[in-house]
Amino acid sequence: MSSTLSIDYKSVFFRLLGYFRSFKTALIISVFALIIYGAIDAAMVKLIQPLVDDAFVSPDGRMLELGALLVLVIFFIRGIASFVSGYGLAWVSNHVILKMRQQLFNKMLHLPVRFFDKSSSGVLISKITYDTEQVALATSQVLITLVREGVTIIGLLALMFYESWQLSLVFFIVGPLIGVVISVVSKRFRIISKSIQHAMGQVTTSSEQMLKAHKIILSFSGQTKEAKRFAQVNNNNRRQAMKLVMARVSSTPLIQFIGSLAIAVVLYVVSYEQMRDTLSAGSFITLVTAMGSLLRPLKQLSKVNGDLQRGLTACASVFELLDHADAPDQGQLALERAKGQLVLKDLSFSYQKNQQLALKNINLTIEAGQTVALVGRSGSGKSTLASLLMRFYEHQEGEINLDGQSINQYSLNTLRNQFALVSQQVVLFDDSIANNIAYGAIGEVTRAEIEAAAKSAHVLEFTDNLPLGLDSPVGEDGANLSGGQKQRIAIARAILRNAPVLILDEATSALDTESERAIQSALTTLQQGKTSIIVAHRLSTIEHADVIVVMEQGEIVEQGSHSQLLAQGGAYRLLHNMQFSAGAD
Repeated sequence: MSSTLSIDYKSVFFRLLGYFRSFKTALIISVFALIIYGAIDAAMVKLIQPLVDDAFVSPDGRMLELGALLVLVIFFIRGIASFVSGYGLAWVSNHVILKMRQQLFNKMLHLPVRFFDKSSSGVLISKITYDTEQVALATSQVLITLVREGVTIIGLLALMFYESWQLSLVFFIVGPLIGVVISVVSKRFRIISKSIQHAMGQVTTSSEQMLKAHKIILSFSGQTKEAKRFAQVNNNNRRQAMKLVMARVSSTPLIQFIGSLAIAVVLYVVSYEQMRDTLSAGSFITLVTAMGSLLRPLKQLSKVNGDLQRGLTACASVFELLDHADAPDQGQLALERAKGQLVLKDLSFSYQKNQQLALKNINLTIEAGQTVALVGRSGSGKSTLASLLMRFYEHQEGEINLDGQSINQYSLNTLRNQFALVSQQVVLFDDSIANNIAYGAIGEVTRAEIEAAAKSAHVLEFTDNLPLGLDSPVGEDGANLSGGQKQRIAIARAILRNAPVLILDEATSALDTESERAIQSALTTLQQGKTSIIVAHRLSTIEHADVIVVMEQGEIVEQGSHSQLLAQGGAYRLLHNMQFSAGAD
């Protein structure tokens, strides 16, 4: 993340203005209504002079009657202007936030996986929710205050100069002092706003972790520990918010005091008789009232400065994410359906620069229609290799070819359409079972096709007992289902996708022995005519594979059939003996 001092707030402000182009008609109408509102506030002060100088000396009181009618008309127009400006700017700002949030969401869909490895999901969620809300303040309430109070200040200053330009010059002496105060406070607001964003991200992250790990927390009696952890980040957020409040509430009375100095000087100057002779009673009261009335808009402008700086800081945070580079996708080749041949040449990969290689000099040929199993201890690089095939990460050295072409030559969408993935960590959306199965389908699918895939994956065995069957909700992250049920749905999703290359990353890890045996037949049917890459821990599930690849510390140490590897008496034989001597299947 960029530091606060490196942010070009001027560029951020003008970039934010660009979001208003599509709504300029509503914006112009709203600003015009604000101008009317502000001008009326200044005009109300002007009414004091004729009321004092003329109305009270009129014998028939008609001026007072006219004044009463005029006040009603003025406040009626003022009310309409307030409604039009308030509703119009809220409409504009909400559309701006709608657009900005959609851009953030779309951007996150296209960012590389490596970005999410290094970023907190709570902070990213905070950008979509909290940061955009701060932008809403900068685009609605701030604009209302700036225009309305700005017009009021201009109107009151013009009125003061009209009544007595000599006395009005006093305000131009204190004006620079007010500017200095606002400038100093603005810098403070920016620094604190950045800290608040970080603190809010921590609150979101802590909350998200608690919700996701709720059962683990309960099972390990971690309520006190989690409550203490959240209390720390929550209190840090409170402290940052109070720093912002301190800067705001200390600047407002200071600005008001500076403004009161101007009024005090005016009153002192008017105490001289020669100055009083140049003003009527009505003009003097109008002048003093205008000066006093200036304090309110000055106060509002000083208060809104915090919202403006916080909004601009949030804008900078949003724009920083929007400017992040998408996942590389320069491939031009289109492919409707691959044959499924995969060739890896001298492939090396590291998750971070200058770190130990996760894969080292991998050379492997997988023929179309072959079933290849990747086995080895945890951390040997099996899942990493599978991830590189779908370009979740970009390899640094070597080549990966699909049907004789580098996978970098295909567009990402084309490449990934050739794969169906069932991973160890099943992800289900908060929707029906049927829609989760249909999620990965390429093109439209019928209900019959969904039911056929569900039957093949033995999903119907448990959905037939549910009141809504396949239309039953899975709950958030599949909360309504067991681990085995979720994995069957993921397998059904892969069956329905019918891609030429199948990746099974511990696909049966959450199934009991009986369920695994039942589903192995479905997987065998699914694998027919497809290139299958199986990342497995239990060796009993991959004995039928055409080629078994044994990996250790990111390298291929053995490859061959089940019987060939056992006969070699090497690493595979050792793994096999360890599992079966421990009572594994």
